[in-house]
Amino acid sequence: MVSTHNPPAFDLSRVRLAVQSLQPQLVEWRRRLHQKPELGFKEKLTADFISQKLLEWGIEHQTGIAQTGIVAVINGNELRNASRLNGGNQSTAQAPHNSELRTEKVLAIRADMDALPIQELNEVPYCSQHDGVMHACGHDGHTAIALGTAYYLHQHRDSFTGTVKIIFQPAEEGPGGAKPMIEAGVLKNPDVDAIIGLHLWNNLPLGTVGVRAGALMAAVELFHCKILGKGGHGAMPHQTVDSVVVAAQIVNALQTIVARNVNPIDSAVVTVGELHAGTTCNVIADTARMHGTVRYFNPDYQDFFEQRLEQMIAGICQSYGASYDLNYTKLYPPVINDAGMAELVRSVAQEVIETPMGVVPECQTMGGEDMSFFLQAVPGCYFFLGSANLEKNLAYPHHHPRFDFDETALAMGVEMFVRCVEKFNAS
Repeated sequence: MVSTHNPPAFDLSRVRLAVQSLQPQLVEWRRRLHQKPELGFKEKLTADFISQKLLEWGIEHQTGIAQTGIVAVINGNELRNASRLNGGNQSTAQAPHNSELRTEKVLAIRADMDALPIQELNEVPYCSQHDGVMHACGHDGHTAIALGTAYYLHQHRDSFTGTVKIIFQPAEEGPGGAKPMIEAGVLKNPDVDAIIGLHLWNNLPLGTVGVRAGALMAAVELFHCKILGKGGHGAMPHQTVDSVVVAAQIVNALQTIVARNVNPIDSAVVTVGELHAGTTCNVIADTARMHGTVRYFNPDYQDFFEQRLEQMIAGICQSYGASYDLNYTKLYPPVINDAGMAELVRSVAQEVIETPMGVVPECQTMGGEDMSFFLQAVPGCYFFLGSANLEKNLAYPHHHPRFDFDETALAMGVEMFVRCVEKFNAS
């Protein structure tokens, strides 16, 4: 799709000055969100805050998508007064949109909103006020960055052509809000051509961007297995089928899946994270339960691990005279970046990030993300924005009760998104 308008020449200093002036508000928004964390599909206070800001600024948006999700629409140049969303609870300050007249490209920006069931241990003025719930992964920052991007783009609509959809997504941490939002039509009316998103990343220092084409994050699959043996006296094992022994054999055997069944060039992980059996020392347990996770980058393995894992469990149980009950769940596919969109983000990062480290190539993690569903639907790029600062003791890992990040990254995130919008629509 070719742009029919020539956008004004990009002025990095203009963008930077405008974005930096937003930094105090970005911090304020982020800290307000941090104090009021909410779990997946329960982000009512968060969604109300976002909608209130968008209404205040006169930005068209739709609420109540996949329960608490929000989509805002911002049009550049003459399209800024020609947009409409169909369905849902709509708040608008602009004129209807005729999708048949759309000739410009549509870029989506995605930000997740949910928190984690963790008791915060940070001693900061903006500490979580909700017991047992904490923004321990940076989603409060993602939301603040998306709000800042929406505000900037709305105020500078003459700086880009086309349309930008900003998607505020619930429940990334589980059970997953991306798929139901897609099913609700957030990539339609107008149709999205590409999508980008970022993750504040304490595995990288402030002033860096991690971006790569292809697999960035792993598939996430979970398994629960119950081993059914025959209990008895610890001194009379011949009368039993020892579920602990069976479970131990299974744990050892599962480690060979990656070692002996996966191509050594492909990275994968099979982890048994929980194992429960027995009640006392002299009783052989009749039941053992294990819970684990599978991670991989290569989508060709999407059915392999489930099948191979069950083959091993079935074979071992049969050999010991036990039975089993297996529940296997494919939670998220791998996050696969489009090569062209990854190159766009990389080129923007090289302009925006001015630290010596700058762009970190080939950055990957076995962590998972339901941004993967958006990237399956349309071409896009998900990238990491470094947010750790050792000097400020802001380097605890994600999902830690003392997780926090250097808020300087907030303005960097807005600048990255804004420049990506302008460059995408100018291409």
